[in-house]
Amino acid sequence: MPIKASQEPIQNAPEQNNFWKGLADLVKTAVIVIVLVVVTRGFILQPFIVDGSSMSPRFHTNDYLIVDKISYRLHAVTRGDIVVFKYPLDTSVNYVKRVIGLPGETVRIQNGAVIIISAANPKGFTLNEPYVINHDPTTLQSGASLAEYNVPADSYFVMGDNRPASSDSRSWGFLPKSDMVGRVDVQAFPLNEASVVSDPTY
Repeated sequence: MPIKASQEPIQNAPEQNNFWKGLADLVKTAVIVIVLVVVTRGFILQPFIVDGSSMSPRFHTNDYLIVDKISYRLHAVTRGDIVVFKYPLDTSVNYVKRVIGLPGETVRIQNGAVIIISAANPKGFTLNEPYVINHDPTTLQSGASLAEYNVPADSYFVMGDNRPASSDSRSWGFLPKSDMVGRVDVQAFPLNEASVVSDPTY
């Protein structure tokens, strides 16, 4: 009997060790997943849900977007990029718009057409914008049919694709690069419209 009694803890010890080892592995895995999510969301990728029609027809309310937060630390912002940024007049609010004018350029809007004037194109060139369905023959600032905006250093001129329904650089000014959250790379939802977001060719 004493031998049998002494064998019981020996037989149960591996089961107890396996339980605690399994629990420790589970905790480690959970910690790693949490750290990866926090790092990814904080520094690499972040999801956003569209609210409003300013980017119609490309995006609509409740579309689920994945934003790349690291690309602009590695290379310059490109014309045509769709970006999420902190609204300069209220940084607690996020906006999504398309980059139209780059630092040092002049953006001329004339009867709805967008003309870019730069050192490389001093006479200007008109943007071909097939993504714009609803053109706006006026500007939001003055109601005039002609306006020019000189984009300062480290800032951008952004506009929504649905021009008549967009609050953008025409009304509240230029977007500082420091307010950019990142570039929209993927539309993840709705599933039937899921796609990689490609840049236009001008």
